[in-house]
Amino acid sequence: MGNPVMTDTKERKFKFVIIDDDQDIIDLETALLAKEGHEVISLIKSDNALQVIQQEQPDCVLSDIMMPDIDGMMLLKQIRDDKSLDDIKVVLVTGRSFAFDRRQAMKLGADGFIGKPLDIATFAETVIEIIVDEIEMTFWGVRGTLPVPGPKTLKYGGNTSCMTLQFAKGQFFVFDAGTGIKALSNHLMATRDGKLNAKIFISHPHWDHINALPYFAPLYIPGNEFEILGAAHASISLRDLISSQMDDVYFPITMKDFGSHVEFRELGQGAFDVDGIAVKTMLLSHPGNCLGYRIDYKGRSICYITDNELFLPESPSYYPNYGNNLASFIEGSDALITDCTYSDAEYASKVGWGHSCISRVVALAHRANIRVLYLAHHDPDQDDDAIDGKFESAKKYMRDLNSSTDVLAPAESLTVFI
Repeated sequence: MGNPVMTDTKERKFKFVIIDDDQDIIDLETALLAKEGHEVISLIKSDNALQVIQQEQPDCVLSDIMMPDIDGMMLLKQIRDDKSLDDIKVVLVTGRSFAFDRRQAMKLGADGFIGKPLDIATFAETVIEIIVDEIEMTFWGVRGTLPVPGPKTLKYGGNTSCMTLQFAKGQFFVFDAGTGIKALSNHLMATRDGKLNAKIFISHPHWDHINALPYFAPLYIPGNEFEILGAAHASISLRDLISSQMDDVYFPITMKDFGSHVEFRELGQGAFDVDGIAVKTMLLSHPGNCLGYRIDYKGRSICYITDNELFLPESPSYYPNYGNNLASFIEGSDALITDCTYSDAEYASKVGWGHSCISRVVALAHRANIRVLYLAHHDPDQDDDAIDGKFESAKKYMRDLNSSTDVLAPAESLTVFI
């Protein structure tokens, strides 16, 4: 079926205005961007920068903060106050690495914040990613219940639920902390410099969604900041749910050993602002309080719906209002990552276990006009061949429905740009 990766805009050539009182920085930024074929106009003084921007109408402004005449924050405000410049991206490139400055810049409407000294290898790519403003979605674990190592799970991977969304402004969302979060941890420790500020969304506290959180190394690094968000429970707090699995009896390290700053936020069913991004939640059809998440960002939407049982219409537990509400919740999403634990044949003996079969998931995605359906949360008894079989069944069901919805069975480490 169709390719969900959207990267055409990255091939475009853009027009930049650079403002910095350091000629060496101007020369370096200009060389890095011109090498990729982009047009660059540079200013070493900021006093007439707004007039130049209004005249040239660049795609992006790169501005230092600490400058005489008009500093970068004031210039940013001037740009954002001029409605004729709404489509121009503004990126602050600065030696000021304080979290306060980053927050202030984002509040004033900056599209990005890049620290000095510049990373020559990644600078141009980072700037283009900010302009294009895609959401980077990566799968780190796609199985359910138990991790499954071995030669029969090499194609899709054997880790349990974990997925990330990374936004151009730097927001970083992690969904669930199954064993896939250890692979994410290894990746971040090997590739990421500087402080990490992330939101960790827990769908529900069953072990396959939280049991690898203690192995997420960034939690132990001073200076990092995390907010862990999840469903509210009447009998226990989210903090206690997470900390109890790290009790001395079960695990040699407790939450007291976290070096990072960690906060907890309990969510009900509703709409929330999380780091400037719209997040909606819905309680799902699964034992205990389990939240599905919908993320809406600049005309695009991603739904993470696991774990969830869609009962067959002939089942005594079938409740049409739930299906209607869920279809409305996910309506028109660009990506639906959802529970497809069983084939239809397997589901017959698993009714009431809190998970769905392929035909019901396909029908839901088609009904809700989903652009791409991502099959996830596979049963531990299913090897790669069995997942291939579910994937082929899903595509056949979509063809039978004459549906415009694409289907993908993601493997660990797959990255999709939306």
